[in-house]
Amino acid sequence: MKLQKLLYYAQGHHLATFGQPLFNDTIMAWDMGPVVPSVWQEEKYGSEPWLKDTVAPALGEAELNTIGYVLSRYGNLSGKDLESLSHSETPWKRANAHRPPRGSARIEVEWIEEFFRQAADDTSDDEVVLDSAEVAKWLSHTNEHRKDQLQPDDLQALRARLVARG
Repeated sequence: MKLQKLLYYAQGHHLATFGQPLFNDTIMAWDMGPVVPSVWQEEKYGSEPWLKDTVAPALGEAELNTIGYVLSRYGNLSGKDLESLSHSETPWKRANAHRPPRGSARIEVEWIEEFFRQAADDTSDDEVVLDSAEVAKWLSHTNEHRKDQLQPDDLQALRARLVARG
């Protein structure tokens, strides 16, 4: 389940950033959220042997950056966490509205791109722009603090502090 959601998020972030899909496979809305059926089939039926005779396309810098970003942002979440997250998002909700019980419905690439672009725009407004002069002022006293702590902490004192905290 986790791989399926990570593929969905990789597709979404790549579409939002570069305006083109990361991969061409269809993403469908299933009970458990977004699923790439071709990958699900490969996992379920163990069709890995075909990989031996297939040359994977080389990934460019943009594709690798997208994958790295998605893994760093979502990789620590469980499959269930990612299922809950994806169920709260517009692309899955739109497809799910037309999905028969226990069936599937296509999540359109345009819906994914639109949602992830909007999400990127919404978060960019929240970014804090730091003034480098102000940051330098905040950090100006750090060297003085470091001079006061040239001696390493005493192991016994550290243990006593930990015990005191409970």
